[in-house]
Amino acid sequence: MDISICIVDDNKDIRSALEQIILMSDGYQLLGSVGSAEEAMQQIPLLSPDIVLMDINLGEGESGIDCVRHLKAEHPDILFMMCTVYEDDEKIFEALTAGASGYILKKTAPHKLLEAIRELQEGGAPMSSQIARKVVGAFMHNKPVEKEAPEASSLSVLSNREKEILELLARGMLYKEIAASLFISQETVRKHVYHIYEKLHVNNRVEAINKFFGR
Repeated sequence: MDISICIVDDNKDIRSALEQIILMSDGYQLLGSVGSAEEAMQQIPLLSPDIVLMDINLGEGESGIDCVRHLKAEHPDILFMMCTVYEDDEKIFEALTAGASGYILKKTAPHKLLEAIRELQEGGAPMSSQIARKVVGAFMHNKPVEKEAPEASSLSVLSNREKEILELLARGMLYKEIAASLFISQETVRKHVYHIYEKLHVNNRVEAINKFFGR
């Protein structure tokens, strides 16, 4: 079944480029594309897409983060992925706190964008590698060095292979990349990730990384 997508971006050229990537790819369906926060707030509830690619800076008025905060609260089943030029920590964490489940940069290659959309739909929390490093760095910065992390005991329930995969997830790697580096199938990676989430009592990559670094 196709993944239905809406695009929110105030830059017409970028919006058009994203539209073409979706329209030209099998397995993905473009439901709508809008250029303002106001249009997004009106159209997205009506279209009810699986995933929304959301820009942060939407010109005057509310930002993409504001849109996510409002829409996610009223429509929890819709998944939001920020697609932006911003790499600063404040914007990243503000977006994730607002309810975004993924965060990728606009310079992401088309095939990586499509992989990220697929991963998000399958329960992951895709992030560009630069963003993942910042998230991990923030967690590590807040980790007490002088004592064992409070969640370390819960990590003992993970197998060595699961810990290995969790570390690769923390680096921002996609399932496909993890599978290639460990010489296993993507389906095997998905099963391991499912068990990791189950054992750590988390729902996505961000929460798993959070627990891994004991924040």
